[in-house]
Amino acid sequence: MTSDEVRRVTDARVLAALSHPLRRRLMDVLKVQGPSTASSLATATGQAVGNVSHHLRVLGDCGLLEEAPELARDRRERWWRLVTRSLSWSTEDFRDDPATAAVAEAAESLNLDHHTQQVRAWFAAPDEEKARWGQSAFSTDQWLHLTPEELQQVSDEIREVLDRWRDRPAGGDRRTVFVYAYGVPGKP
Repeated sequence: MTSDEVRRVTDARVLAALSHPLRRRLMDVLKVQGPSTASSLATATGQAVGNVSHHLRVLGDCGLLEEAPELARDRRERWWRLVTRSLSWSTEDFRDDPATAAVAEAAESLNLDHHTQQVRAWFAAPDEEKARWGQSAFSTDQWLHLTPEELQQVSDEIREVLDRWRDRPAGGDRRTVFVYAYGVPGKP
């Protein structure tokens, strides 16, 4: 069963596996739709079943996914689920080795690209879709004066708000919505 705790990734091999665009997308689909088969995931991503199966095995070998045999209707059917809903990592955990530091930095960059791609897809959505959502789709930014401890508190509070909304069932007028936030030191 998928755990709600945040898994701290400290293995560069896991970060490298996670950073592949299709693997990341497969994990996103599993996060939103729950356990699934390679066939269903292939349909959801527009990929070949064999390709999806390969990437599921890679994610499974890294401990990011696990099989869910209790969901199978027969011995041939293989279901997969996330081990945990949330992952985090810090480039600080990889500073001792230049090769793993490069993997961690690339993973962070690819993660930001993934987040930005989600927003850009919304910008490219048809006008009818944008009109349906009106002003509810949002962007916000603030310049704050915080200590590291205060920034951690802001992070915790934002996560608490998002967690309260996370498990609402799909259906009716409710659609999957991607929300992300970054809080980083910066200069105006």
